[in-house]
Amino acid sequence: MIDAALGHIAGQLNQHFRRSFQAPEDLVVLSNLHEQSGAQAPAVNNKLVLFLCGIERDTAAHRMPERGDVRQPTTLQRNPPIFLNLMVICAANFSGGNYTEALKFLSSAIAYFQSMPMFDHHNSRDMDTRLERLVLNIENLNNSEMNSLWSIHGGHYLPSVLYRVRMVALDGNAVTGRSNTVLETQVEALP
Repeated sequence: MIDAALGHIAGQLNQHFRRSFQAPEDLVVLSNLHEQSGAQAPAVNNKLVLFLCGIERDTAAHRMPERGDVRQPTTLQRNPPIFLNLMVICAANFSGGNYTEALKFLSSAIAYFQSMPMFDHHNSRDMDTRLERLVLNIENLNNSEMNSLWSIHGGHYLPSVLYRVRMVALDGNAVTGRSNTVLETQVEALP
């Protein structure tokens, strides 16, 4: 499901760039910046690169557990889904001579996500049906946090922005039990 969420975001941003800049090719890629060997990943040069830099459980979400259909005599019990926040970096990986292009595309991505901070099935009809909605929020990092983050990802800072993508729900859909629902009760008066 994480792949569907990030793939959808990358696809929407690519559509925006095609409309805004008449881009003949995708300018946004979903990829690591580097291979495990340390070499630059293929197809990330002169692109905006989206990559996952962390996953956390959404502890702020106060959601009611789903209730079974009370008209059914038996209700299947399932574990509730887990709601995740995905920490996603959008980095402009453009070589030296294209630095202004890097800033242009990064600025355009930020403006697009500011105007379209939520994706759901009403505004993104092609969104995976397993996803309910995706909400993007910019996260601020201080210099120390930014240094640590980029050290983990190769040590070379790129113009970038960090987003928290909220409301990704993973649900194994495994049945954990069955309960019988009381359909009617009879109350008899005592004499």
